[in-house]
Amino acid sequence: MEWTQLQYFQTVAQLQHFTNAAEVLSISQPALSRSIARLEEELGVPLFERQGRTVSLNTYGGIFLNRVNRAIQEITIGQQEIQDLVDPLKGSVSLGFIHSQGSNLVPDLLGLFRKSFPDIRFMLSQNVTNQILDQLEAGEIDFCFCSQPFSRENIHWIQLLTEEIILIVPKEHPHAKRSTVNLKELSEEPFITFKTELSLGETIYRIFKEAGFSPKVTFEGEEVGTVAGLVAAKLGIALIPKIRTFEMMGISQVHVSEPKCQRIIGMAWVEGRYISPAAKHFKEFVLEHFVNA
Repeated sequence: MEWTQLQYFQTVAQLQHFTNAAEVLSISQPALSRSIARLEEELGVPLFERQGRTVSLNTYGGIFLNRVNRAIQEITIGQQEIQDLVDPLKGSVSLGFIHSQGSNLVPDLLGLFRKSFPDIRFMLSQNVTNQILDQLEAGEIDFCFCSQPFSRENIHWIQLLTEEIILIVPKEHPHAKRSTVNLKELSEEPFITFKTELSLGETIYRIFKEAGFSPKVTFEGEEVGTVAGLVAAKLGIALIPKIRTFEMMGISQVHVSEPKCQRIIGMAWVEGRYISPAAKHFKEFVLEHFVNA
């Protein structure tokens, strides 16, 4: 059974006339008749009652037309959905990002991008670095914003920005009023940190190593908000990424003078994998915004 046979059958059923249907379909009337005959032979039943060139559906034809109409409608919708996806002005982009970028980088970029491409849709996924990289490798997302994936050889990563890591302390802490602090001064303080399986945890423990001490850890968390909440509850102090919209009652933010406290955020994709025209537009926009600015 071929797609054209279903279209031919639907047209004949609608017009109830082989010659008129052949004209609409731009084929010869004998060719149309042969196609319908092959379809009936394959189904094992006649579909029409014939009165010369005029035809009408029989019981079998009515049942089959109902299904054909639904099938053609579904396939037409599917074709339109695909066209929307590949349309550079109406497609979609699937984007993953680490938690700390959900309040600054991603909203800012998408807001700017949608000024030029208002009809492009985004499917967003927020997770820790390793998991969004797994999604990227599996083809579940087009791009992700994350720190550098050193162990992912098949992933292309390009630096976008440098994110400062700051110290947060309870409002009543002796260093709460300071503008800067040397991290080594805090070697005896209790710290709330991030789990080492997180890229942020790896970065922060590397900073401790550069400062020359191992922190006294009271808790290892996964979310910036959780860590900040525990600091506000006076369970310790912490290093977190500086987030523009981040504010919480009961804590103070202090810049670290030494060692250099920062991490690099970039965009990653799998080189050579097909991406839609809409995704290409977004990639070019991001690179122009950061790399070529």
